[in-house]
Order: sequence, then structure tokens, then C-alpha cells
Amino acid sequence: MTEPARSFLSQQMTLAVTSCRDGWRVLRHKGPGKITFWFIALLIGIAAGFAALFFRKGIYFLQTNLYGTDDVQHLHSFIIGLEWYWIILIPTFGGLVSGLILHRFTPDARARSVADVIEGAALHDGRVETRAGLASALASMVTLGTGGSSGREGPVVHLAAVISTWVNRRINADGITGRDLLGCAVAAAVSASFNAPIAGALFALEVVLRHFAVHAFAPIVIASVAGTVINRIEFGGVTEFKLPTVTELQFYVELPAFLLLGLTCGLVAVVLMRAIFWADDIGNHIQARTRLPRYFRPMLAGAMLGVIALWFPHIIGVGYETTSLALTGELALHEATVFAVLKVLAVAITLGGRMGGGMFSPSLMVGALVGLAFGLVATGVMPDVSGSTSLYALAGMGAVAAAVLGAPISTTLIVFELTGDWQTGLAVMVAVSMSTALSSNLVDRSFFLTQIERRGIHLAAGPQAYLLAMFTAAKTMRTFDHPRAADPDRCWEMIGEGQYLDGAATLETAIPVFEKTGMPFLPVVTLSADAAPPELLGALFHVDALNAYNRALAATAAEEHS
Repeated sequence: MTEPARSFLSQQMTLAVTSCRDGWRVLRHKGPGKITFWFIALLIGIAAGFAALFFRKGIYFLQTNLYGTDDVQHLHSFIIGLEWYWIILIPTFGGLVSGLILHRFTPDARARSVADVIEGAALHDGRVETRAGLASALASMVTLGTGGSSGREGPVVHLAAVISTWVNRRINADGITGRDLLGCAVAAAVSASFNAPIAGALFALEVVLRHFAVHAFAPIVIASVAGTVINRIEFGGVTEFKLPTVTELQFYVELPAFLLLGLTCGLVAVVLMRAIFWADDIGNHIQARTRLPRYFRPMLAGAMLGVIALWFPHIIGVGYETTSLALTGELALHEATVFAVLKVLAVAITLGGRMGGGMFSPSLMVGALVGLAFGLVATGVMPDVSGSTSLYALAGMGAVAAAVLGAPISTTLIVFELTGDWQTGLAVMVAVSMSTALSSNLVDRSFFLTQIERRGIHLAAGPQAYLLAMFTAAKTMRTFDHPRAADPDRCWEMIGEGQYLDGAATLETAIPVFEKTGMPFLPVVTLSADAAPPELLGALFHVDALNAYNRALAATAAEEHS
């Protein structure tokens, strides 16, 4: 090869290496371009799909080895033949292990799930806790593998959010990009869990991002499809449940029954949600009074589940076998009613006992059981104008799940994708609309938003409520080297009068003080734990607080309509 040729190749190689370095530098400091962003969305979708797959396989591995069954889809049928002490010991042991994991790796011994992902999207630029998230996923896997009565979709969603958080930090993603990539991870996780790409994409938009911005739609769909492909490579194109092949709806005449079913399911969803919150409050009270170690609380919850499972093994695990029996109409009225009540109790014990897990699968099971019970009564009262009881079970499943998750659109589409029957979809839409309309007025929109509200974060009220909590007085104030700073002497006079703000206080606290006092500014101080005098940091001006709030509102509106 001639010298000019070598020189040309050397120049091209140097140029390629330089371009790659420059591209990586731009990616890290300025965020990805559109094409690069879609490629990252695809990779996140694949990673989240594999995370959902491995999580599911991990649960199956634990159930197979601990319970000794070859068919985890029919776990409760197998448990009937076990010795009574194994039925109690396995969930008790699982509760202890999950409690130790959460005690060691999380600050509050609480498993993270969908509510934390929603909070991360709204308040933390699409980031979630990684260490606590990984520990929560492991603890939830142990819980579900040993018989905890909750769902696997919530932990998978948070695990996918951990993946997107890792990517966001590596590429230094801004708030919009971080939230979009978080939505991609969530969509892929839900799609991989249910083999439902349309519903997975809409779940991410409807529940996690809580807007339907056009710029987020394409990458989220790409990730959702990627997650579905991972599921189908392993499990094929089969759906999660064995559904009836024929559903019949007596149009116009039977639709009022589905309206009543929707109202019934809305009330049941509220009972399910409040039962969990009551159980959590009772657990907190008992733990505080007895000074029980944090890792013993899940163990006691597991023991309680084991005792119930001695007579009713249907409450053990995710519960897809019982859900399938309800959807195919293979349960009697008293069985459906009793199983629904006990499932609510078991889910409250599991989540109130801080064992970990999600709400998707339990709400599907409770809804299918309630729908079947309602259908058996309805078809018994008016057999000549009634369709299949399985149709009522499908509609009930969607109605309770939609009310609990606050996801009427994606829940309806999940049933569409599971059945492919537009008549079924019509019945589900009617029931879902009534259940969500009722339940959203009795709780803070959904189970997840109510969880967040109980932490003092007002996401359910919209950005006009929670954005104030994102700004602290110390970050918004004017220091005394500012050209239009407050007079220090006047600040000290106001401090002596008790008119000041702690630097850690948020605008949520400051704005009402401005409105009450009418002051143009308030001193910002650092308060010490001892009796030392406060340190003056600066002053927060009313106009600066309002400007910061208005800019945040404008940015949120711009993102949601872009």
C-alpha cells in the first residue's frame, strides 16, 4: 500500500475516533438527539423486557423449589396437599428474608413500587432510588416466591425505572428526556408482563407521566414493542389468562347491568385501597407501641398469610389460577364472594405488613371474582336477557383494576388485547367509566396517588399544587450580594418579630405566609438544633417566589403540549 493511501486511512480512522468522542461528549452534556434518543429508548425497552422476564423467572424458581411444584400456574391446587406446617413456614420465612433485605438496604424498610416511580417522574426529573429500588425488587421477588399475596407488575415497573435512572445519569439527561426514558422503561415492563404493547405504552403515559405529549409517544411505543418481543420470544403469543372463546352481550337491554357492575366495582376498589391503608396504619401503630424490629413486621404478616392459607390456599401468590377460574365461570357464587373478601384481607396483610409487591394482579383477581359474583346474580335474576357470566367477570376485572390504578384507558385496552372482542370491550368501557368516576371521588384519584398524598405530596391535585414543594427558600432567595437584596438590619428586626423562614422550607410553606402578612420579603435563616441564634442567609421576595412558580408551571405546560 502506498504512503498516501496509508495517510488517508490514518486520517479517516483519527476522524472516526474523534467523532465518536465528540458524540459521547455531546450526549453526556447536552442530551441525545432525536434519532439517538429513539435508539436509547429501544435499548431501555429491551433491558426492561429482560428485567421483567428475569423477575418472573425468579418467582417461578422460588415457588418451584420451596413448594416443590412443577406447575406454578396451579400453585394453590398443589398447596392443598402439603403438610400444614410448610404452608405456614414458607411465607413466614419469606417475610423474614424480605424484611431483612428492606431493613438493610432501604432507609425506611419500605418496598418501592409504582407510586415512587410516579413521584420520580413528577419531582425528580425521571429518577428513582437505585439502591432501594434494587433491594425492593429482590424483596418483592422473595415475597411473591414464598406466597405473598400481591402482584409482580409493581416491582417490575420500579425495577425498569431503576434501569432508566442509570441511563439518565450516564447521559446527563434533562427533566423532559429523563421522564420520557422513564416512560419507555415502564411501558416495556408492563408490555413484557402482560404481552400487551398498546396498553403498556398508554399505561406509561396515563399513569406515570400523566400526560399524552406527542414527543413522548414514538419512543415509548418503540420501547413497549421491544418489551413485548422479549415476552413473546420466551412465552410465545399466548395471553396471561385462558379466556372464554365466545362472549355474548344482549345489547341495550344488558348495558344497565354493566353500569351497576361498574358502581359495585368502584366501591369494592375503594374498600380494597382503604383496607391496605388501614392495615399499614395499624402496623405502624403496633410497631411503635411494641418497638418491634422492622424486619419482624413482614415475618408476622407472612405467618398470618400462612394461617389463612391452611383453609384458603387461593390467597397465596399472585393468584392467576383463581383469576382464570373466575374468568371462565368455574366458581360458584359463594366461592367467588368468599375468595374476593379473603383476597382483600390477604392483600391488606401483605402490603400493610411491608412485604412488598404490587397492586395490579390483586386488583385483577378481586375484580374478576366480584364480576363473576355479580354476573351469577344478574343472569339468575334475568336469564332470558343476560349473556355469559364470564363477560361480567371480564368487565369486573377491568373495572376494579382501572379504579385502583387510576388507568381507565390502558386497563380497557388490556382487556381488548386479551380478548380481541369489541363487544367485550364495550361492556368493559361501561363498567370502567362508572367505577373510576365513583372511586376517584372517594380517594385521591387512585391507589398510587393516595399513597403519595399520605406522604404529604399533592400530586393528585395537579402541578399547581405540587410544584410549590419543589423549590426551597434557600434556593429561591436573594443573598446579600444581590443588587436588589433586602436590608440586613430590617431582616434582623423581622427575625426578632418571628417573621422568617427556615432555609429548608418550601414555597408551599412560604406563599401562605406572604399572603397572610403582606410582606414583600421574608428573611431566610438556618436554624440549629441547639439554642444557638439563627444564621441569616438572605431574603425570599414574594415576587421571586411567584416568578419561580410561574416558570415551573409554564415549563410543565410546554412539556405536556409538545
